[in-house]
Amino acid sequence: MSLDLTPKMIVKEAMTSPALSVHEEQDIVRVAKMMDDGNVGAVVVTEKDDQPLGIVTERDIVIRVVARGINPKGVKAKDVMTSPLRMVDPDMSLVDAMTLMNKLNIRRLGVTYKGKLAGIVTDKDILRIVPTIIEIIQERSNIMATESPSGPSLSGFCDRCGVYSSNMRSEGGEFLCEDCRADMEMEA
Repeated sequence: MSLDLTPKMIVKEAMTSPALSVHEEQDIVRVAKMMDDGNVGAVVVTEKDDQPLGIVTERDIVIRVVARGINPKGVKAKDVMTSPLRMVDPDMSLVDAMTLMNKLNIRRLGVTYKGKLAGIVTDKDILRIVPTIIEIIQERSNIMATESPSGPSLSGFCDRCGVYSSNMRSEGGEFLCEDCRADMEMEA
C-alpha cells in the first residue's frame, strides 16, 4: 500500500467559489469595502466582458495608495491591481498549484473553467485542508503498521528473545523470530 494520496487532491477541492470580482473602473474605496464585507484579502479585477485582468489585494492598496499618501477617492481598481492574475485549471493538483505559487512568489491563483472565472485558490485555502491530509496519511500509516508483511521475511534481532534471526516477521506489533512465533501460537 502506498502513502500517495489517491485520487490526488486538486485545486477545485480547495478553491473559493465564486471569487469576488469588480470591474476595472471600480473606485478603490468601494473595492476595499467589498473586501471588508466579504472578509477576503483580494478581489479579482475584470474587463467589460468579465475576463480577469488582475487582482487587487490588501497589500496592493497599502503599498500603492496608502503608503504613497494618495487620496483613494478617484483611484480605480485598474490603477492598483497586480496584473496579470495567474490562472490555473480546477483539475490541477494542489501540489502543482503550491509549487507555482512558490515559484512566482504569489499567494493567490485564479481558477478558470471553460474560459470563465470559476473561483480563486489561495495559500490559506490550501493550508485549511492540510490537517485533513495529515489525518489521511496517519490513518494509512496505522493501517500499514498493523498489516503483516507479505513477502520475504526480515533479518534482525527478535523483540522478545533478542536472538538474531533471518526469519523475522511482524506479530502483534513486534518483530519475532520463528521460535518466539511458535511459542506465541502454543500460548494461544
